[in-house]
Amino acid sequence: MSLESKASPKAARPSRRTLLAGAGLFTLGFHIPFPARAATLDAAPTAPEVNAWVVVKPDETVVIRIARSEMGQGTLTGLAQLVAEELDCDWARVTTEYPSPGQNLARKRVWGDYSTGGSRGVRDSHEYVRRGGAAARTMLVAAAAKGWGVPAAECRVERGVITHGSSGRSITYGAVAAEAARIEPPKDVVLKDPKDWTIAGKPLKRLDTLPKLDGSQVYGIDLKLPGLLNAAIRDCPVTGGSVRSFDAAAVSGMPGVRRVLQVGDSAVAVVADTFWRAKTALDALPVAWDEGPNAMVSSETIAATLREGLDAEQAFVGNKAGDVAGALKGAAKVVEAVYGVPFQNHATMEPMNATALWTPERCEVWTPTQNGEAALAATADAAGLPATSCEVYKIHLGGGFGRRGATHDWVRQAVLIAREMPGTPVKLIWTREEDMTHGRYHPVTQCRMRAALDGDGNLTGLHMRISGQSILASVAPQRMVEGRDPVTFQGLNPGGPEAAIGYTIPNILVDHAMRNPHILPGFWRGVNLNPNAIYLECFMDELAHAAGQDPLAFRLKLMDNHPKHRAVLQAVAERIGWASKPPEGVYRGICQTMGFGSYVAGAAEVSVSDRGELKIHRIVAATDPGHAVNPQQIDAQVAGSFVYGLSAALYGACTVKDGRIEQTNFDSYPVMRMDAMPAVEAILMPSGGFWGGVGEPTIAVAAPAVLNAIFAATGKRVRQLPLKDTDLRRA
Repeated sequence: MSLESKASPKAARPSRRTLLAGAGLFTLGFHIPFPARAATLDAAPTAPEVNAWVVVKPDETVVIRIARSEMGQGTLTGLAQLVAEELDCDWARVTTEYPSPGQNLARKRVWGDYSTGGSRGVRDSHEYVRRGGAAARTMLVAAAAKGWGVPAAECRVERGVITHGSSGRSITYGAVAAEAARIEPPKDVVLKDPKDWTIAGKPLKRLDTLPKLDGSQVYGIDLKLPGLLNAAIRDCPVTGGSVRSFDAAAVSGMPGVRRVLQVGDSAVAVVADTFWRAKTALDALPVAWDEGPNAMVSSETIAATLREGLDAEQAFVGNKAGDVAGALKGAAKVVEAVYGVPFQNHATMEPMNATALWTPERCEVWTPTQNGEAALAATADAAGLPATSCEVYKIHLGGGFGRRGATHDWVRQAVLIAREMPGTPVKLIWTREEDMTHGRYHPVTQCRMRAALDGDGNLTGLHMRISGQSILASVAPQRMVEGRDPVTFQGLNPGGPEAAIGYTIPNILVDHAMRNPHILPGFWRGVNLNPNAIYLECFMDELAHAAGQDPLAFRLKLMDNHPKHRAVLQAVAERIGWASKPPEGVYRGICQTMGFGSYVAGAAEVSVSDRGELKIHRIVAATDPGHAVNPQQIDAQVAGSFVYGLSAALYGACTVKDGRIEQTNFDSYPVMRMDAMPAVEAILMPSGGFWGGVGEPTIAVAAPAVLNAIFAATGKRVRQLPLKDTDLRRA
């Protein structure tokens, strides 16, 4: 496969770093969140905290505190919209800040969960942040009413101005904030009906756009502190291996080098005055590795293990109804296929990094993280100090996609290095090569599907056997259920509000033969919904073809009990013109799924040239997330999801040789280029009544929509990703 592309000379493009340097970024300081003592009025008399979520300054600036992490997905703005909506403040005066996880710990977790993953930033915290805004509004109004000696019920609020109805007196939030902070918070508040929203539900501009455009946004990799030293690190190339020996004397005299040390059992690091000098010395450092028991593992041996799992007698059941074996035995036609997806890297634009400052009494860390509390726990453990003696300052992420959430191996390493240099801040930056070869990869799986069709072409039975890695077994074994990993069955569950299958099949069995190679898995954006949607939705196309039916009509027959699944599928079918003939040489594919609480569907138009060149002309995507807090951001999330999903489908594969990942940079692990990316037509159809996520579910429909269109164009079924390894020329 090749993708039509218009390459441009690299030399003509200035880098982001060049642009930022020109703007003077490298004189940056950094923003440390508000001090913990601001929780009390006495400590901050000119900018009192009305409650944990809201600070109103005398100049009417409203500071809204956001616990979830911003990594480009828009959570910062979306959550602020929800608080501002209930607060009834002036949106033009809203700013935000992160409370730190240490402050959350000290204040009995008043800001709740800091984990930003699973598309849960808004859907898991919408209620309590709205209550925070509503409570603050109640206290501000009560303060004004008290000053006027009138009932609070006689007052109304508009854009941060409180007005007494009969007297016409008015006062601003900033003028009463100090008094409001002394009022007992209400025990209960009534939240607005979404139909009455004036700030939430609107496509407002993002609060973090300007600093990203003018270069003032600080990412972890940009951070500077007085006396800062820099560290480069190299881990054993084979997971499970360790350091056998290294010759520190060989590089200790190189310019700028301050320390050469072993980090844990498996890594060595060089600390120097600049990162370049640290990396240069590390590249020259003689290191002998003990590569351990995994040094002979390869992609081929892993694939063989997974193939064995497809036929294993024992498997964990995720969805079962009826008698699949009986349906297959009595079928007029049995259709069978095996699909597979490889390891994939998160490939964040900003590689892993953290800055740590350790003393025997306290440890502080600055890092981009999707989970501040998990980063704090990793800091405390590596520092050998109680969590109350540690702090983590969250910094905007240059991409997360799940890599910076569940595990904080880079934070641990940074703290271990800093422990060797007490009182000196040390910034650890992973090189792109270190980041690419020591990730937490989208798990490798295969899936065998066998389906029964009756004489009329109806689907009467389906067995899906997934063979491959469990994420939870590695990352969160405490969440396993009697040995079963429930995350494995995303999008295939029999029901529920999270990730249910959209078809009613009279006889069904979905099971999982767990096979865990040594390459560490992680929560890659979209998690298991991605491969499961590929498996099911591509196989549905195969079944429709075997039954001699239209792929859309074949699906709709099975969706009478799934109206929301059905609605998004019909929406994309209508928008892309499924009932009409496509342009000459263009072919269509369609699919749907449900995950992270939202219903999504996708449709694609593609063409394939005689030379096997794929061109994706058009993408249509429909999303029903229940409530839509910021429609513009959802559109952007959907478009970004297709960039990510198509990159994975076309190019994303990490292969294993001699126990180690072979891909080391974007030259061997490419992503979609802007000139190859089709426009994405997003259909937002919130039906209300529930809160679904939007950052991940759409990724799952990117690959099956294109794969089904490729079959329509070529007659070839692509069952093993990525597409770059497939000859798409017509036979």
